[in-house]
Amino acid sequence: MKIGFVVNEVAGESPVYTTTRLALTATQMGHEAYLMGVGDFAYQPDGSLAAKASAGAAKKYRSLERYLHDVQKPEVQELMGMDEFDVVMLRSDPAEDASENPWANNAAVAFGHLIARSGVLVVNEPTCLANALSKAYFQHFPEIVRPRTLISRDQQMIEDFVDELGGHAVLKPLQGSGGSGVFLVNDDEAPNLSQIIEAIARDGYVVAQEYLPEAKNGDVRMFVMNGRPLEVNGKIAAFRRKSTGSDVRSNMSAGGKASAVQVTDQMLEMVEVVRPKLVADGMFLVGLDIVGDKLMEVNVFSPGGLGSCQALYEENFATAIIEDLERKMIVRQHATGDFTNKSLATL
Repeated sequence: MKIGFVVNEVAGESPVYTTTRLALTATQMGHEAYLMGVGDFAYQPDGSLAAKASAGAAKKYRSLERYLHDVQKPEVQELMGMDEFDVVMLRSDPAEDASENPWANNAAVAFGHLIARSGVLVVNEPTCLANALSKAYFQHFPEIVRPRTLISRDQQMIEDFVDELGGHAVLKPLQGSGGSGVFLVNDDEAPNLSQIIEAIARDGYVVAQEYLPEAKNGDVRMFVMNGRPLEVNGKIAAFRRKSTGSDVRSNMSAGGKASAVQVTDQMLEMVEVVRPKLVADGMFLVGLDIVGDKLMEVNVFSPGGLGSCQALYEENFATAIIEDLERKMIVRQHATGDFTNKSLATL
């Protein structure tokens, strides 16, 4: 297979990123893996789509660091037609470009749609990713797994809702991820509530969410592939993320620490609840963020932490992901009927 990985910017990638691990794994399995940034595309006058793409020159790499070092060499870039690829994974993080490159998020899904139209399998499904650029996408999942939530810019409405919740709530911007702009409102922060609302509302809508007491123990990131927990040799790719100090954010990018977690029947039931929508929307690989008996977020863009899972459970979950893409290519090759991008993405 020839696999393309779309990232924010190739030069900004890190060896610890899940995308780097996926690309190296694909290379080690004998596939051609290329990285390209959101700003590297060109829609050409003849109607074809191309991108400046980078790949490691060697066939064997022993480390993520060496692999990425070779990929990030400027001289390895080449202009490639996107119809040459079998699979393209959209792995850019909207939060990284939200401030300095706001154009990038729409560009990623727009070019993803054009790539899919050329017959290349694009995961996750770009049309549905466009809807997921806002946290409002999360509100389309069944209410039973969601914490009580208000989305508004009205200060009084938000203050009244926080009061209904007993004065304890989590406030965050509707756009963005990675733990940026997240505030925990409690008795200590109550006098600053209006200023917090004002600060978030300057950039758009405010998401006010009930605070779950279990959050003091961090949250659980679980990888879900094709609507089911990503599992290898009986081990599920999931880990607990706990914030350091008093920081409410448990995201790894915000300083959270990873530890092994026992996946409960309750967690598996939550996956079953959200599975129909994930499959219907063509969400091949996502990260569910779980606190107690609720989902806090569904990361459909660039869920990270695959390296933590491998280190904690000594299983290469990246291999299982690439193998599933191989399976999809075989299905498409031998199927008698045509598959839409969305249906093949989660087949």
